[in-house]
Amino acid sequence: MKELILVFLRLGFTSFGGPAAHIAMMEAEFVRRLKWLTRTQFLDLLGAASLIPGPSSSEMAIYIGQQRGGWRGLILGGVCFICPAALIVGTIAWFYVNFSSLPVLTGILYGIKPVIIAIVLQAVIGLLKTAVRTRFLAILGIAALVVAASGVSIPLLLLGAGVLSSLRLLISRRGWISISVLLFSKQALAVPSIVEKVPVTLSRIGLFFLKIGALQFGSGYVLLAFLRADLVERWHWLTEAQLLDAIAVGQFTPGPVFTTATFIGFLLKGVPGAIVATVAIFLPAFILVAMSGSLIPRLRRSVVAGAFLDGVIVTSLALMVLVTWQLGRSSLIDFTTFFIAAISLLGLIRFRFNSAWLILMGGAIGYIMFPRK
Repeated sequence: MKELILVFLRLGFTSFGGPAAHIAMMEAEFVRRLKWLTRTQFLDLLGAASLIPGPSSSEMAIYIGQQRGGWRGLILGGVCFICPAALIVGTIAWFYVNFSSLPVLTGILYGIKPVIIAIVLQAVIGLLKTAVRTRFLAILGIAALVVAASGVSIPLLLLGAGVLSSLRLLISRRGWISISVLLFSKQALAVPSIVEKVPVTLSRIGLFFLKIGALQFGSGYVLLAFLRADLVERWHWLTEAQLLDAIAVGQFTPGPVFTTATFIGFLLKGVPGAIVATVAIFLPAFILVAMSGSLIPRLRRSVVAGAFLDGVIVTSLALMVLVTWQLGRSSLIDFTTFFIAAISLLGLIRFRFNSAWLILMGGAIGYIMFPRK
C-alpha cells in the first residue's frame, strides 16, 4: 500500500498534458517500470475505462489500484492521483478570487484563453479521426451538432444518440430515419429556458457535479458543454470569462481536467464549495469502477453496447465543436488572440508541444501584449 500511495501521489503532482498523456505515463510506470500489469491487462483496463462515464485517466488510476490492492487500492489509487491536482487548483482559485482584478492577472488570462481554444480544437481533431469511422456516425454527429445548437438537454441528447446508434444495428435504414426524427426533435429533447438566476447552494453544487460525473462520456473536454449549458446559460452562476479561466486552470495544472470542478466550487462557495464539487464529480468514477469489474468483459463483447458507446462519443465530440465555437467568440477578440490560438494549434498538431508549455507561452504573450489604457 505504501508503494501504491507514493507512486500515485507522484503521478498526481507530475502528470501534465491531459488524459492521453496521463495514460501514457501510467503505461510507462505500471507496465514497463514496475511490471504490475502486462500490456494486455493494461489495454483491457483502458477499454473498461472507455466504456463507463467519467474521467478516463482517473478511472485508470482507480482500476490499477484495484488490481494491485483490492478495495483499499481502489480508493487509495484514485484519491492519491486526484488530490494533488485538487489542492493545487484550490490554491490557484484562492489567488484568483482575491487578486483576479490585478492588471497582471488579467493580461495573463487574456493570453491563456486562446491557447485553451487551440487545445480543445486539437483534441477534437484527434478524436474525430478515431470516433467517426462510418458514414452513419458522421451523419449522427452532424445531426447532434444541429440539435445541440437549438438548445437541448445534454444528458438526453447523449442518451438519444446512444440508443439510436444501437437501434441502427437492429432495424432497417428506413426505420432509422423515422426513429431519428423522433429522438432528435427539439420537442423531445428541449428543456425550458431559465432566465432568472438560480440561488447557489452547496446541495445544488453537489447534485450538479454528481450528474456530470455519472453521465459524461468521452474526453474531459466535453465537460465544457455541460458547464456552459447550466452554469452560464441556465443558472447564470458563472460568466463566459470565468468558465474559460476555470478550464484553463484545470488544463494547466497536473492531474485530471475534472479538477476544474474544484475551481468552480471555490468561486461559488469558497472552500466548502470546492470540497463538495470535487467529491461529487469524482465519486461516480469510484462507484462505477467498483461495480464494473465483472461486467466490462461481457459489455466489450456486446456489439449493441459498443454501438451505444459509439453514438455517445460522436455526440460528445459534436458538443465539443459547438462549445469551442461559442467560447471562441469571447476569447478570440483581436489579432493577438487569433495569433496565439493559431501558433498554439500549429505547435500541438505539427510539433506535439506539451500543452502546459503552450499555456505558459500564451500567458507571457498576453501579459506583454494586453491592451492597457
